Amino acid sequence: MLNFSPSCERNQGYILTELEQLFAPVTRVLELGSLSGQHALHFASGLPHLNWQPSDLAENVPALTENIRHSAIDNCLVPIALDVTVAGDWPEQQYDGIFTANTLHIMSWPSVVQMFDHLPKVCRPGTLLTIYGPFKYQGAYTSDSNASFQQWLQDRDPQSGIRDFEQVGRLARQQGFELISDIQMPANNQLISWQKQG
Repeated sequence: MLNFSPSCERNQGYILTELEQLFAPVTRVLELGSLSGQHALHFASGLPHLNWQPSDLAENVPALTENIRHSAIDNCLVPIALDVTVAGDWPEQQYDGIFTANTLHIMSWPSVVQMFDHLPKVCRPGTLLTIYGPFKYQGAYTSDSNASFQQWLQDRDPQSGIRDFEQVGRLARQQGFELISDIQMPANNQLISWQKQG
């Protein structure tokens, strides 16, 4: 598989267990930052009642498309190119589920802000926004390993970094999303969900 991620392979079973309940009423999901498509394929297979739309930056779409094409999972759709900072890249249709994993700490903070600015375009009242990854709470890391991970991220790209739950929550509220759950996951990650209000 192109762009294979060992961490995706390790965490996807745990995430699916939670999504089985969270996404039970959901019919159409837009995934932001699909990269290899491992999550898309695993979740689409495990949640056959919904259509899963993978997306990523244009330069990553050929490999992503190749991985999806070799699967026999009909409800995992053809990937689309999507830069979350570009308004014109966002699809015209709306979704009742938005999912992204391990992306907020890779993006710059201005990019995270722009992602939230554009989210309402693809959401309707009741849309569930679910984000997986590491977070800080009140400025504190949830583990020593996350503090070390932060240093690695900053050395790699000073604009990246583990995001503050409170700051991300503020962005969500500004766009009309209400926090509904914050689930502690293995390997010091969180699965946090907000729901779009009317």
